[in-house]
Amino acid sequence: MTILKRMMPLALGSVIIVMTASCGGDTATSTVKAGGADGGAGKADITGAGATFPAPLYGKWGSAYAAATGASLNYQAIGSGGGQTQIKARTVDFGATDDPMKPEDVVANGLVQFPAVIGSEVMIVNIPGVADNTLRLTPALIADIYMGKISRWNDPAIAAVNPGLQLRPIPVAPVYRSDSSGTTAIFTNYMKKTAPNWTLGAGKALSWPAGQGGKGNDGVAANVKNTVGGIGYVEYNYAAANKLTMTQLANADGAYVEASPATFAAAAAQADWGTAKNGVADMLALPGAKTWPIVSATYILVPAKPADPAKARAVLAFFDWAFSNGDAVADQLGYIPLPDVAVAQAKASWAGIQGVDAVK
Repeated sequence: MTILKRMMPLALGSVIIVMTASCGGDTATSTVKAGGADGGAGKADITGAGATFPAPLYGKWGSAYAAATGASLNYQAIGSGGGQTQIKARTVDFGATDDPMKPEDVVANGLVQFPAVIGSEVMIVNIPGVADNTLRLTPALIADIYMGKISRWNDPAIAAVNPGLQLRPIPVAPVYRSDSSGTTAIFTNYMKKTAPNWTLGAGKALSWPAGQGGKGNDGVAANVKNTVGGIGYVEYNYAAANKLTMTQLANADGAYVEASPATFAAAAAQADWGTAKNGVADMLALPGAKTWPIVSATYILVPAKPADPAKARAVLAFFDWAFSNGDAVADQLGYIPLPDVAVAQAKASWAGIQGVDAVK
């Protein structure tokens, strides 16, 4: 794994942080701005929108960057589909997506795509009497739950892989993303890859036969937390921050593993960035007895021919700063910093952005 880079001081001084979010999953907006000695004069403010998966990290990076530079970041966590839509329409300076665009779509929409950080998804449950990291699940069980074929938590198929765990006949209540979501794309691609009985396909939005929807990772987390018998898929940070009950998952080696930075890192370390096309490296269901099976990068989209090169330069300056100074914060929140080879590839892709001088 990458060696942590030097972290800039996080003293916030006169930074103002405004975060609006609803536990019901409404759109979240983070604005961070520093008032420094010059009040941020001459610093370019930037706007971004998209994935909720990395939103907690972008908020922390934004506040530290504001303190260090006087620039501000406004990021709207509206889901990957919304992020792609807004950057295509050029209504934001950058879009963020967990579901990377295909190379031909990147070119067709006049964009440049690069990875920002690596994250992981976990399964969360609300089952009275079941403690954190005690319930075991397999891809086949998760498939049957989301396809409506398992309706009670004491189902014999669940009990068979959970010997000794007392499971009551509580109704199973699956929760999924109601918005166009890269988190859903990661989850459903994982299911398609690992569960032969999965018939729902893969993508940012599906037609779900059972359960209820929640908007954003925070919406899914809130619905599971408020629903006895609930189960959902969320980015790790949302589960940890809300102290939700996570499950063990059977991985590609057939071992049951707990969600932890160590098991996430075991997957991230196997990513083949040397042959990654369009900045995309597959980290789903990789081998290893201690490898977490649902790990993926999240991506940034910027115009290849920006109408305002200064804004594009400011976006790249922010991510350049984050790559050099943000590893410690990423680790603290349970994300995995990009390895040096992936950072180098990301920066190399910036050469395809017209009117932007090299970011030092």
